[in-house]
Amino acid sequence: MNLIEIKDINAPELDVFARLTERELRTMNEPEPGIFLAESAYIILRALENGYEPLSMLVEEGRLEVEAGPVFEAIEKHCGKDIKDNIPVYIATKDVVVNLTGHTLVRGLWVALKRKPDMAVEDFFKDKKRIAVLVDVANPANVGAIFRSAAALGMDGVLLTHASVDPLTRRTARTSMGTVFQIPWAQAALEDSTGEAILETLNKHGFKTVAMALTEDSTSVDNDDIRANEKVAVLLGTEGTGLPKDVIAACDYRVMIPMYHGVDSLNVAAASAISFWELMK
Repeated sequence: MNLIEIKDINAPELDVFARLTERELRTMNEPEPGIFLAESAYIILRALENGYEPLSMLVEEGRLEVEAGPVFEAIEKHCGKDIKDNIPVYIATKDVVVNLTGHTLVRGLWVALKRKPDMAVEDFFKDKKRIAVLVDVANPANVGAIFRSAAALGMDGVLLTHASVDPLTRRTARTSMGTVFQIPWAQAALEDSTGEAILETLNKHGFKTVAMALTEDSTSVDNDDIRANEKVAVLLGTEGTGLPKDVIAACDYRVMIPMYHGVDSLNVAAASAISFWELMK
């Protein structure tokens, strides 16, 4: 292993961990894929198992054996011994790491990984019958939780509008428990992310569209007519404002989850899990 003790927190090779934003990491090698950070051994292992290439590591002292040990083994298994032996592994005390990154590392371990080329939206639709569509969902925790539910409950993939959060952000990947590396997803370009454009794309590929929305004509989510469709896309909006009104009106169905005790809605991640479960019955 190429272990390197951190002596200068201003060293440029540490920029990926300390000074570059996640947006800058994503675009730093354009037109080639950029970089993203994964934190904690569990999330990093899911990324390695799904073909992501590690570029460098940041590890707290005392975490090499317990936390980083399985990661080194996985790098050798999935990427080869040469990469395991040569990948820079920066080691520092907890205090130095906090001064470098601004906060404590989750489980004392970060890895910078190379992104894969973005999946084209047209390629995303191949062989899919049940998908989630996130319309401008910008909260990383909500997106991560939706991905976890989509993967666990059998959905075929997740399509995101341009304004939705990047699924490979650290918090999103962590909240998803690594399922962002396991379930197919694509993010539409800005010009293809209007309500009209998204619905046109879904209709072109044969999907019936289901808006999760509270309207006068909303039906219950446990609807056999919806389940009977060969292809279904569930559209979910951002927390608070929900889906745009024009999107709701243009969808084939509007559904709601029956509520009690005067509660009018659920968190979008919780609502997604219920809708996915009902669709897959």
